[in-house]
Amino acid sequence: MSFWEKLLSSVADTATNALNSLVEAIRTVFEGDPETRRKVAFSVAVIALSAKMAKADGVVTENEVKAFQQVFHYPEEEARNVARLYNMAKQDVAGYEAYAEKLSGLCSSGDANCPLLENILDGLFHIAKADGAVHEKEIAFLENVAAVFRISEEHFERITARHVYVEGRDPYIVLGVSRKDDFHTIKQRYRSLVKEHHPDRLIARGMPSSFHAIAHDRMAKFNAAYSAIERELRAA
Repeated sequence: MSFWEKLLSSVADTATNALNSLVEAIRTVFEGDPETRRKVAFSVAVIALSAKMAKADGVVTENEVKAFQQVFHYPEEEARNVARLYNMAKQDVAGYEAYAEKLSGLCSSGDANCPLLENILDGLFHIAKADGAVHEKEIAFLENVAAVFRISEEHFERITARHVYVEGRDPYIVLGVSRKDDFHTIKQRYRSLVKEHHPDRLIARGMPSSFHAIAHDRMAKFNAAYSAIERELRAA
């Protein structure tokens, strides 16, 4: 029996109290196996929040569904189980804030700097921009999720800068540095981000391997931002 079957066999098909029963199932079914528990909690968060956000702007597009499948990879034999969880999250009377609050606790133990929560936001941004634009209601959704995750406004601005940029991506915001900082400070910040967000390190912390693409995309943006700043400062 797969972990999806173990989890969903403990959850009712109806929307009534589905969230509470789902979270309780994660706590009890995987008690004594914290590594699997973290991975399951992370997967559930992504599926549930993706289902909620798909309705944020009132229109669920085929591109958004495909983006979800790109962000969250799962074995073909688990498609029915994932679809059941997705539909259950979409129907649940509880709002997405409740999903984010309860599931963020399972993922992060209240750690406001948990990279796993940043992965979830990166994945949600990937889905939100799949139809070519991020709707203001989707931004509001993501801002609220970030607030529930206890991610600061400044941190959320840095995450947003990797995905939404009207006048070009600002490399300083992406790295979380100032144009007033000297190059040594910027370099130290860049190295710290690379170390903190390296895909291998995130997997060791419980990130499912299916999120490799998100982690590598983030690293590519850090590298590009650092290179842009380096070229700018050398040309000055």
